[in-house]
Order: sequence, then C-alpha cells, then structure tokens
Amino acid sequence: MFHVKTVSALTRAGADIPFKLCSQRLRSTLTSTSVSQDNVSSRGAHRDSARSDCTGQPGRGGEDGTTTPANEISVDFEQTQEAYKSKDSLELLRSLVVFKLCSFDFLVDKNKEIMDLGKKILGQRAFDQFMKMTFYGQFVAGEDHMTIRPLIQKNQAFGVGSVLDYSVEEDISQEEAEQKEMDSCVSTAEKESIGEDHRERKYTAHKQFGDRRGGVTGARTYFYADEAKCDQHMETFIKCIKASGGSSMDGFSAVKMTALGRPQFLLQFSEVLVKWRRFFSFLASQQGKDGMEALEQRLELKQLQDFLIKLGAKGDFYGWFSGSKKESSGTIDMLDWNSLIDDRTNISDLLVVPNLELGELVPLLETFTVEEERQMKRMLQRMDVLVKHAIENGVRLMVDAEQTYFQPAISRLTLEMQRIYNREKPVIFNTYQCYLKEAYDNVTMDVELSRREGWSFAAKLVRGAYMYQERERANEIGYEDPINPDYESTNIMYHRCLDYVLDEIALNRNANVMVASHNEDTVKHTLRRMNGLGLLPTENKVYFGQLLGMCDQISFPLGQAGFPVYKYVPYGPVNEVMPYLSRRAQENRGFMKGAQKERELLWQELKRRLASGELLYRPAY
Repeated sequence: MFHVKTVSALTRAGADIPFKLCSQRLRSTLTSTSVSQDNVSSRGAHRDSARSDCTGQPGRGGEDGTTTPANEISVDFEQTQEAYKSKDSLELLRSLVVFKLCSFDFLVDKNKEIMDLGKKILGQRAFDQFMKMTFYGQFVAGEDHMTIRPLIQKNQAFGVGSVLDYSVEEDISQEEAEQKEMDSCVSTAEKESIGEDHRERKYTAHKQFGDRRGGVTGARTYFYADEAKCDQHMETFIKCIKASGGSSMDGFSAVKMTALGRPQFLLQFSEVLVKWRRFFSFLASQQGKDGMEALEQRLELKQLQDFLIKLGAKGDFYGWFSGSKKESSGTIDMLDWNSLIDDRTNISDLLVVPNLELGELVPLLETFTVEEERQMKRMLQRMDVLVKHAIENGVRLMVDAEQTYFQPAISRLTLEMQRIYNREKPVIFNTYQCYLKEAYDNVTMDVELSRREGWSFAAKLVRGAYMYQERERANEIGYEDPINPDYESTNIMYHRCLDYVLDEIALNRNANVMVASHNEDTVKHTLRRMNGLGLLPTENKVYFGQLLGMCDQISFPLGQAGFPVYKYVPYGPVNEVMPYLSRRAQENRGFMKGAQKERELLWQELKRRLASGELLYRPAY
C-alpha cells in the first residue's frame, strides 16, 4: 500500500551523515498554504510589474525604447586594448595560432594520433614543453596548485576570478570504459535477476553507451573503480578547494558527483524522482490541470484522497499533507508532493515508486545488499566532507551537471546540501542545463523552495555539454529526446531561466546566478536586464563565467567594469590532461568556425601594438 506514515529521516540510518533529505518543508509550507497560494499570483504580478517598469518587452530588459537608468553600467567588447591588457604579444600570437589550428578538421579529428606521434619524435620532456607553449598553455593553468598560482593572481589583478577544476582523467580504452560502466551501474539484484524490478530503459545501463566520453566536448568524465578510488577523488577535490582558497578570495571549486561514488545510486534515485514527478502530473491531469506550468499545478487533497482510495491505496493522505486540516487550504503542489519520499530510514528505502496498477508503492528493486547501502551513504558523506572544507577555506562549490539519467539525483542531492549550507550565504551552486526541455520547471521549482525555506538559491546556467550523446542514446534506446529541438529554442530557454532568476534577485536579493556563457548576445542581454532591474555588480549576485583561454574579449572587459567574472581554470600534469585537451580542440573547432570575432580582435590588437610601438608590451600588475 502507499505508505503515509512519517519515519526517521534519511540520516538516522547513519548518524555520521549530517545532511538529510529534509522533511521540515512539509509542515512549514503547508500550514500556511492559503497564504502561499495568494503569494504565487501576487509574485507573478510583481514580476510582471518589475519587467514592465524597466523593460520594453516582458523579460527583455533594456531593449530599444526603454528608459536608461542614470546608474547604468555599459561594457564595450570591441576595445581590444582593454580586453587584452593582461596579455603580452606572444600570448596573443599563441591564441591566434591555436584557434586557427583548431579550425582544421583533419588536425582536430586526428589530434590524438598527432600528439602520440609528437611524443615519439620529440620525447616526453620536449613534447611537454611544446604543449606548454601551445595548446596546454592556452587552455590549462599549470600542473599543480603551486604552478597555477601566478596565472590566477594575474587574472585576479585584472578583475577575473577562478573556478578551479582538476582536469586529470583516466586514459582508458572504450572497451574498459564500457566494462567499468556496466559493472558500476548494475546492482547485484539485477545481475542475479533476483525478483521483479520496475526499471525503465532510460535509467538502466546500456553497454553501447557505457563510454560516457563519446560525443562530449567540454566535460571531464569519471568511471567508478572502487570505493578507494572515490576516496582518492575526494582528496583531489579537497586539494583543489585548498588551492582555490590559498590563491584567491571568493573563489570557486568544481566537483562532479560521479567521481564520489558508485553511479548505480544516481541512476536509481533519478528514476525514482522522475517517476514521482510523472505520477504527480498524472494526478494533476485527472483533476483537469494538465498543460499548466509545473508550479501552477495544485492538487485538491479531497479529490486526491478519493482517487487514491479507488486505486486501492489506504491511509489519511489529507491529514498527512495538511498536518492540521483547519490550517490547510486543502491543496498541494509539486514541492509538497516531493516531500513524500523524504522520510525513510535507509537510503535504499527512498528507492520506491508509485505503481498505478497495484495501487501501492513498490521497490524499484526487490533487494539491496548491505554493501550497496553503504556505498550510497559514502557518496553523501564524501560530498559533505567537501562542503565543510569549502566553508573552512572560504571557497564556493560548483556542482557540475551530468547526463540526464544521472542529473535528477545530482540536482536533488545538491539541493539538499543547499538547504543546509546556503542559509547564511551561497556556498553551493547547482548547475542547470538549459538545452533541456524541463530546464525552466527545474529552475522555478528550486527558486520557489528556496523562497519558502529562506535559504540562498545559487545556480550556474549553462547550455549543456552532452547534446549529441543524449540525442543518440534516446533515439537508440527508445525514449523521448530530452533536448530542445534546436539552438534557437535553447537560447530562448536560457534567457527565460535567466530572466526568472534575475527577477527573483531584484525582488528579494536572496538568489545568485552565474551566467556561464561564451555567447556575447546572452552577456549583453544580462547587462541590459541588470541595468533595467537596478542590479549593481558590487552586490555580487550575478556572476559571469567563461573557459580559460577562450572569450577573453568578454571576460576581462566585464572584470575591469567591476562585474564578478570567473574563468573555469583546468589544471593537472601535461600527460594526464591530454583527454581534456583533445576534447577542447574538438569543441574549439565548432566554436572557431562559427565565430571569427575573437580572432579578428586578436589580430586587431596585435596590429595596434605594432603600429604604436607596443609590440613588446608587458602587463603591469
């Protein structure tokens, strides 16, 4: 039957896990649901009012025809002298050469073979030095936390901070990657075919897509080996956090959840979360509320109770959700619904899903071993250790997004940490991939939860790094493509999510966003909206982010104008970051073919220095 009784929270199963899937949300929000429901509509009015007061079109701040505020800050991305004042002429020339080489298909397609040949001809030491003068020097800061410090400090002197990212990857074959993925994503019960499971194909491992590096250009990939290897990854992240704290103020450090534990749990928990959300949508459709935005859907508890009883479920759902009937408006939304899976003694007890045919909650899998339960807990423990180190070192954690079959769990676990650690200031940033069809719903629900509970929403908005892989997997396995149909629709989604968060910042100053984009139009759009909403760069609520070695004509003018801007700074030994550099070359091929502006600006600055006798210019800081 559907379980409706409150039991001990997640961490009661292991008291050494300080954060939990909290149940406080349920009581605190639903006892004032009638007020909250009014607030939803009034907030919408406030948002519309804010946009109409300072924009020519809804959500398009600062467009033509709007009134320009007296304190508007503008940034000129065409001034090459300002954009490249942190670079000497050799660095500019290196950028030109590297970007040009990245535009040749043959060199990019055969880059691994060419680099292997280079090692044989030059020898390892000479090859490493050559790479430091070219590709490695362009995109990687250094080999360890000591050698990266001069670049970090130089960038900081010119107004650009750092998001440190230790980019070493295991150089394994496709066959090894596929085998590791199958071993780590399939539970013991599945391997032994014990009992009946209720799995969906999207959230099960498939060998042909076991090598998650395929079709991915900008993100490093981790494969599970064992718990000791996860501990090593945690120690590496700790060193990265300490390096960030020791090299700059208010820095960031990037982490990946798949590096910290067995991905089997992420797959299974993602499936549970998606099925619960899908079940809510089904119930909303039964009440004639399909087609509405996710946050606007509210279930009538009385109708819900009657419907579930017809399915054969037992329990006082009305009393469970309302706590006290006289204090409730008699409705619940998606956030209240999600709290049903918060209160379970063991982590494996979270992995239950509603079964419409049986009218009860059924386990995703019939059995979990003791070791699998421990592995799930260890992933959470490692993440908690990283957060505590980040707080001690004055560093913020940026949790990277990953594939859609892992992402619901990653986002939920990140959100649970935000509920604990983002109370006083934003420490943990979640990443939202705006090429996903559900991106806006994800952003709006998390913003609403942060508002209800009073913690700082903190997000990094990206377009996404897994598009080709995600599309091919969906097509081959047979589920709906999760990606927006084209680049323009992704742009619209990105701006829609961004506008929502900017409006939230303007309303209560308790949200934070990093605009992680190389798209100049998106950056200009953000500046227009900030000016229209009266958001000052000194408030440190809106950040900008680009990759090291790319789009300096955007990053440095922003930094010198006083905006918080950061470079994603990879580092690691030359030989061990080759997989990262290989994919960076592939990413740059498309980037450089699609946009010539950066090369033109680099040439323009070199010619200006030559004409003015500044070819030997050295940055002073």
